[in-house]
Amino acid sequence: MKTVLIANPKGGSGKTTLSVNIAGYLASRGNKVALLDMDKQQSAALWIETRPDDLPPVRAMKYNKESDGPSEWLVIDSAAGLSGSNLACSLIKQANKIIVPVVPSLFDLHAGRDFLKDLIEEKKTSNSPCKIGVVGMRMSPRTRAAASLEGFLSALELPILAFLRETQVYVNAAFEGKSLFDLPAHIAGREIDQWEILQEWLEKD
Repeated sequence: MKTVLIANPKGGSGKTTLSVNIAGYLASRGNKVALLDMDKQQSAALWIETRPDDLPPVRAMKYNKESDGPSEWLVIDSAAGLSGSNLACSLIKQANKIIVPVVPSLFDLHAGRDFLKDLIEEKKTSNSPCKIGVVGMRMSPRTRAAASLEGFLSALELPILAFLRETQVYVNAAFEGKSLFDLPAHIAGREIDQWEILQEWLEKD
């Protein structure tokens, strides 16, 4: 089973939005997908409960328990407050890929950069083969926020997988238990285009 960990120590960074849409994307590709919601608000778990039965299924997984059936992918929506130290003893060891969502504020960019430094160091210490990437949440390319993120990451040699603009499409889809990839192209096509590099990165071994 391939494991994708969505992690950022700050709340409000877009972890759940990214988690449910990654799960929805993988399910739309015909994969058997489980989603582990470690956040105390349990928003991703609610999304699964709301998800219509006629859509590609995403199973709920409880911490340290198996899902209802075998899965090819596990997406983990991590809790706020996650740090390098507790990553060492738990999640980083089982993750194949780690995605860090960052929102466009000075404080979040700095916190994200510090967390990424800890993550890279922990990866080296634990000799983990996992791949790490960054997603700019609620920001568009060719903006000051995007340029700031690129500047912050320039010395870390990590890929920016996507800039996902702020839009109600994500919000409206979540209300219905859907992801972008469950919506018709005329509604979500522009947003899905922003996922091209992220999709390739997820699928690549």
